[in-house]
Amino acid sequence: MEVRATLLQAMCLMTEGDQPTMSQATPATPQRILVADDEHLMATGLTTSLAALGHSVIGPVSDGESAIDCARQEPPDLAILDIRMPGIGGLEAARILWSEMGIPTIIISAFSDPTYIEQAQQTGVFGYLLKPVSSENLRVTLSIAWARATNQAENSARITQLERTLAGRRSVEQAKWKLIEENGLTEPQAHAMLQKAARNGRRSLAEVADGVLAGEAIELG
Repeated sequence: MEVRATLLQAMCLMTEGDQPTMSQATPATPQRILVADDEHLMATGLTTSLAALGHSVIGPVSDGESAIDCARQEPPDLAILDIRMPGIGGLEAARILWSEMGIPTIIISAFSDPTYIEQAQQTGVFGYLLKPVSSENLRVTLSIAWARATNQAENSARITQLERTLAGRRSVEQAKWKLIEENGLTEPQAHAMLQKAARNGRRSLAEVADGVLAGEAIELG
């Protein structure tokens, strides 16, 4: 079965209480890979090598704008982009793919100048390959880049989940004290009211608390 969900989509699918695990978030290896290079022979060679390694290839395309459009229409798991292409270059395309779609990138380049390598350390780039690219170097870089990307995605998901949980707890505490002050209740009574409203409305405690803070009335007793 083809894996079509990107890392960003996997993180967005997490619900309150879930733990971000590899089985929920991402496939073990990138299955669908987008290739973009304006050198026809290089693009063809990459496509052949990736197919031999067992990956499905999207493209190849010859510029960054086409890579972005292609990713929006048919999301890959990972992109391999040439650093210098007509119009939008590989680095800018990588930034857009990661920030908007959660698609990690490996940059390929004929240049090993420190300036290029430093620029490639921006968000979205998880590997850097020098041309010509051998099949073995491609295999190793794919494995490392995918591991780095999934680790970063899972760490971001954990942070997001923690922030959501803490925000929910703050809302519950604030809602309890609002009920206490307005109705002369004890803290256990206020908490019990919130729990009852959550059960009756089939909502989370945090959702009920947010409603109370917004002025929603709940049944006393």
